[in-house]
Amino acid sequence: MRSKDRISYFYDGDVGSVYFGPNHPMKPHRLCMTHHLVLSYDLHKKMEIYRPHKAYPVELAQFHSADYVEFLHRITPDTQHLFSTELAKYNLGEDCPVFDNLFEFCQIYAGGTIDAARRLNNQLCDIAINWAGGLHHAKKCEASGFCYINDLVLGILELLKYHARVLYIDIDVHHGDGVEEAFYFTDRVMTVSFHKYGDLFFPGTGDAKEVGEKEGKYYAINVPLKDGIDDTSFTRLFKTIISKVVETYQPGVIVLQCGADSLAGDRLGCFNLSIDGHSECVRFVKRFNLPLLVTGGGGYTKENVARCWTVETGVLLDTELPNALVQCCCGNLPCDLVVMGSNPENYLSVCGENLNSKSYLTTIKMQVMENLRCIQHAPSVQMQEVPPDFYIPDFDEDEQNPDERNDQHTQDKHIQRDDEYYEGDNDNDHMDVA
Repeated sequence: MRSKDRISYFYDGDVGSVYFGPNHPMKPHRLCMTHHLVLSYDLHKKMEIYRPHKAYPVELAQFHSADYVEFLHRITPDTQHLFSTELAKYNLGEDCPVFDNLFEFCQIYAGGTIDAARRLNNQLCDIAINWAGGLHHAKKCEASGFCYINDLVLGILELLKYHARVLYIDIDVHHGDGVEEAFYFTDRVMTVSFHKYGDLFFPGTGDAKEVGEKEGKYYAINVPLKDGIDDTSFTRLFKTIISKVVETYQPGVIVLQCGADSLAGDRLGCFNLSIDGHSECVRFVKRFNLPLLVTGGGGYTKENVARCWTVETGVLLDTELPNALVQCCCGNLPCDLVVMGSNPENYLSVCGENLNSKSYLTTIKMQVMENLRCIQHAPSVQMQEVPPDFYIPDFDEDEQNPDERNDQHTQDKHIQRDDEYYEGDNDNDHMDVA
């Protein structure tokens, strides 16, 4: 057992200020709400807080195609009417709209996951948290499912520089298809996704029969579930499978995607997990005492998302949060958030009966165990010289247009708001715990 985990937490307030559109279910404002709750419970005092660097285009192109990254860099709401062919090619539209500061949004959340991986690689922390990350649907050459850049793949690629084997675990209600696809042919990453499957539910992949191919055969594990799964069924299955996975695969580091759309009452989800059940998965993974990178993901009832990720920050800090009322003023939207203990039904509406029978769950479990038996031992790899961490583009500041270099938007970025990381002296009385 480690004496005390060192936690690195990544946050930039700008990531929560972007707006997907009035009818879009993705509300990045949930990240500001989460952060305000973290501050309200004084959790920031127990960890190191960092503003992530904005990932350079060449860093994003470690996975994504250079032309796709360049297009994201170039496109704006005002110019998108000129790029109808490219919008279709790269799957931007209703689900993945073009909005102001889209590319910067991608740079920040991807930069957070890349930075988290680098701190773990350099043994500067034991656990790294980036709630803004976890956008697991993005593909090499296209956006998908509200995701533009796949920060998880980029983070895993960083971890592979130092670790022979990386375990990726996904508890989002949607299948982690983008991450699975990226590593489908390698045994150096094992992907394990627990998700809703069937009835044309997005993204339509994630059958238990999808196990990987070539060198990656049996290194993709899918746990397809039906509507209404509850804490007891989910956590029992999760612990059984993850225990066997860790024993068999012997990873050097774990990446845990904590999509909160698997909570009961989610706008797009259909599971019946409470915050207690969801966070129990985080608690269980933490007990392996392996380097751990934790991200957010889906989650479309934003108050519940903020509660969940705050509780899970506490779990990672070994800090139990009281059943206290927090007055959380997020921008112009005041909201009362309550972190409850063992009474989730008080604020999470149940989505119907559990359609996952004991026999169905037993069948799924046996399928997974059978696939794991096909792995004779943990794969080894001949490690090469470690590539450098940072990819700094070459440019001469003196050759830049000074008006462009010092535009108002850029100047504003250098101003740190008093309340971004820590409670201010004058303007945060609303954040006191009642």
